[in-house]
Amino acid sequence: MLVLVAPGQGAQAPGFLTPWLDLPGVEARLRAWSEAIDLDLVHYGTLADADEIRDTAVAQPLLVAAGLVSAAALGDITPGAVAGHSVGEITAAAYAGVFDDAAALALVRKRGLAMAEAATRAETGMSALLGGDPEVTVPHLERLGLTPANVNGAGQIVAAGTLEQLAALAEDKPEGVRRVVPLKVAGAFHTVHMAPAVDTLARAAKELTPGDPRFTYVSNKDGQAVATGTEVLERLAGQVANPVRWDLCMDTFKELGVTALIEVCPGGTLTGLAKRALPGVATLALKTPDDLDAARALIAEHGARQEL
Repeated sequence: MLVLVAPGQGAQAPGFLTPWLDLPGVEARLRAWSEAIDLDLVHYGTLADADEIRDTAVAQPLLVAAGLVSAAALGDITPGAVAGHSVGEITAAAYAGVFDDAAALALVRKRGLAMAEAATRAETGMSALLGGDPEVTVPHLERLGLTPANVNGAGQIVAAGTLEQLAALAEDKPEGVRRVVPLKVAGAFHTVHMAPAVDTLARAAKELTPGDPRFTYVSNKDGQAVATGTEVLERLAGQVANPVRWDLCMDTFKELGVTALIEVCPGGTLTGLAKRALPGVATLALKTPDDLDAARALIAEHGARQEL
């Protein structure tokens, strides 16, 4: 059984969209989306430097656009399940037919702007903790006033909070944690610090008429499958201020009987986690169009219908 997943913020790199523009229709699609959301996706995906694409308001639409064009390049497939990490949930929802691509780009543009604005209200950030036992790490973070914003499984938790709280964490690591690595992000995403963005997303969601997911849609909130488009939208709004439970998503993949996992562009992060947490599952990260043939072979081997 094949699972298709979409990465979250931080997966982008300068120029990562460049090779995808060589595929028929991709540049035209990106330029149409760019005009609709007033953000030059082609420029940011090809010529912009790392600092420019680190901006939350830029990174989030760029990642969703990349995920959608790379998923479309796989052809018409029927995965056993879809999921996305953080902003990747919008990519997954669009792929599953909850809303169309244009609506996905409009929604993620509002999300990125709202989260960027919320991040200006306090000096906050995020740090990745490598190693350790979640049962020890999570209470330690909470004692420091930090939120386990991403519980990613495979020995990785991302803490979020004020810069002062993160400095205290660097001096006082939980038992068993090997390293605390500050992340180059603009704020404490998936915490109470993002609460101002929730109302913005909830209003934007109410403007949409969602369809129910065509494939099993696994939610970051609790790793559970969500059957209705209405609930997907409700969760997308609330999730910006709540932790990402990717560990529970991977547990659900196991329960569903996953045998292969493909991560859409810019792939790498989620396949890395899957290699450690889902032993025996075949994984493939879509980085450039050169990966498409291998992806199609994996699709054919693991039972997803494919029509090119």
